[in-house]
Amino acid sequence: MNENLDLNKLVSDAYDDALKKRGIANILIAGKTGVGKSTLINTVFQGRMAATGQGRPVTQSTKKITKEGIPIAIYDTKGLEVKDYKPILDELMTFIKINNGNTDHQQHIHAAWICIAEGARRVEDAEISLAKNLSEVMPVIVVITTASSDQGFKSIVEGLFPFARNVVRVNSVEQMLDGGHEIPAHGLEDLIDITMEVIPEGQKKAFAAAQKIKLDHKLSQAHKIVVASAASAAGIAAVPIPFSDAFGIVPIQLAMLASISLAFGLDTNKAFLGSLVSGTFTAVAGSFGGRVAVGALLKFFPGLGSAAGAALSATVAATITTTFGEAYVATLYALLKDDPDNKLTGEDVAKAFKKTLQG
Repeated sequence: MNENLDLNKLVSDAYDDALKKRGIANILIAGKTGVGKSTLINTVFQGRMAATGQGRPVTQSTKKITKEGIPIAIYDTKGLEVKDYKPILDELMTFIKINNGNTDHQQHIHAAWICIAEGARRVEDAEISLAKNLSEVMPVIVVITTASSDQGFKSIVEGLFPFARNVVRVNSVEQMLDGGHEIPAHGLEDLIDITMEVIPEGQKKAFAAAQKIKLDHKLSQAHKIVVASAASAAGIAAVPIPFSDAFGIVPIQLAMLASISLAFGLDTNKAFLGSLVSGTFTAVAGSFGGRVAVGALLKFFPGLGSAAGAALSATVAATITTTFGEAYVATLYALLKDDPDNKLTGEDVAKAFKKTLQG
């Protein structure tokens, strides 16, 4: 087998594969003007999407908001206050049924948030009708916004929306009421938890990466990536070949690093991944030749270096991959736990990752 590995190609392939596997989550957010949808979107998702994202109309009342690098599309629906809402509803449902009939699940709209302002103490027929129609094709969550004083309103809403998966009260930003009483931001973690429960499995990774409220969901998806990567490494190692020629493990390591980076919602691209790889593998190995790279990987694990000329067992391959992946997960968690919006460079992450690996 060729001893030389093309670093640029490996990094490029690993990034492209990880990006494809992460996919995208599509969320429809509906509500009357002034209910706080934009504030909710900007607070929950990375990149202040409602303020800085690109929006294009998909129906007369709905626009699709996206932002490069953030794996979510927001379908913002307006017009619920219009007296004759039926044409708007019919047009929207036609659009959704076409989208959700696509064989590519990435094109589906995966969940809906119906936003109702608590202060208004009023639910429109259009809101109920929209939620009921949507519930037939996707999970619906009713979001009571600007929630400062329930006074039984949530129970009323639950009674009016029996087809909703859940009703959650949120306050996106801290409010200062008359008299100086402060209402802190609340309910956002519940909203994220509920959405993660109902969104399709194939979109959980993307949704977890796009939201910035709960780091735990990113962590959970990252752990799943490590488990899957360890299984892949074990599968390759199950074929009895000399360990010095077991180049297959290196692309798995790179794909795992890329996937974990994307799962955490980092501003990741091929340059980021290249810097990360150069700062970990090659900083120790001195080059990225196949044997040297695998040998460098082993140096991080006491007791395994002597296996360099032996057959790589499935157990050893899985152990190396798991340890390597979990070290990277721990590194990112430590870097982000106190500042989820921390803009990390590949060099920043590589430096911290090396410290984690070297104890």
